[in-house]
Amino acid sequence: MPERIRIAPSVLSADFARLGEQVLEAVEGGANSIHLDMMDGHFVPNLTFGPPIIKALRQQTDAHFDVHMMVENPERYIPALAEARVDLVTVHVEAARPLHRVVHQIKEAGILAGVALNPATPVAAVEEVLPELDLVLVMSVNPGFGGQSFIESSVEKIAQVRGMLDERGLKAELQVDGGIGPDTAERVVRAGARMLVAGSAVFGSPHGIKGAIDVIRRNGERGLISH
Repeated sequence: MPERIRIAPSVLSADFARLGEQVLEAVEGGANSIHLDMMDGHFVPNLTFGPPIIKALRQQTDAHFDVHMMVENPERYIPALAEARVDLVTVHVEAARPLHRVVHQIKEAGILAGVALNPATPVAAVEEVLPELDLVLVMSVNPGFGGQSFIESSVEKIAQVRGMLDERGLKAELQVDGGIGPDTAERVVRAGARMLVAGSAVFGSPHGIKGAIDVIRRNGERGLISH
């Protein structure tokens, strides 16, 4: 049996009026993690939610919480996210300055640390901190809004990051986010991704949340077999 592909539904595409209910449905439907996009309206043009909403969701589930911070000065929010008992925090190279210090601050708070690479951010930007990371996130759309089309050049970037991790014997998770669904899952897994963030393909699926998670995972695992 091939290893299982991990699915992290992004609540950016959930019905915010039923957010807690939909998060629970995703967890019960087989999600490995809940992907929480924090946006401040400055680093990206959209505005979503912050630590108070995440803390409220934490009261409803012990699921793995994966917080993707698309915010300026992400270090300001780390104590509040630690209080909300999140499991993983991912920051962007362009927002976390200096990157090494912010990564260490996350880890010192008892949280796993990830770094995100935007479509225009070179893989080399994460090279120096790679040994410190628990996750590398390759963005396959420009961050800020859900429902965007997959950027095909992301496949090569995923392969580059996978090569760097494997060459160094590093165990960091390789995550991909943006335009992920049944049609793109196999390609990104074949390139080396193992955790797939999917928003509208999960919460907007006619097959329901569980059905969507099952289909994306099944298609992704075909990429492992053909790898």
